[in-house]
Amino acid sequence: MFKIGDNIFYPLHGAGTIESIEEQKILGEKRKYYVIKMPVGDVKVMVPTENAEHVGVRNLVSNNIVSKVFKTFDTYIEDAGINWSKRYRDNMDKMKTGDILEISDVVRSLTFKQKEKGLSTGEKKMLTNAKQILVSELVLTNHMDKESIEVMIDEKMQKAYDKKMEELL
Repeated sequence: MFKIGDNIFYPLHGAGTIESIEEQKILGEKRKYYVIKMPVGDVKVMVPTENAEHVGVRNLVSNNIVSKVFKTFDTYIEDAGINWSKRYRDNMDKMKTGDILEISDVVRSLTFKQKEKGLSTGEKKMLTNAKQILVSELVLTNHMDKESIEVMIDEKMQKAYDKKMEELL
């Protein structure tokens, strides 16, 4: 069980801090909820304490994993040539895992796809959401602000993209 002040990760919403644990009556049923304040997007999420583990709430990743995340962005990947609907489903499955490495892969692949050919409206929304989820965890694990994390990610990917373009010349 988590406690007030714990930084946790909630899949499809990102990382946040447990602000309180409240008992609420919703749909006629009284339950305890974690009230989680997200650092990115200024959102509060309520998760039933009894379902937290089942829905994938977890502790934040270690610094070792964070370094692997940043290494993900050092490498350019080419579009596999699959159609957008299959790519969308595959990326959504990765997002649902709550695995930060899978989410960073979604951010990387969609960012490079956007640079090459552009994205559908749904994929643009997914990229925005994936980046927000990723950044929220990196903000709390690195004790940095959102803008600094985003700049680090963007710079790493731009460098990888530029390197690949130079190799093609």
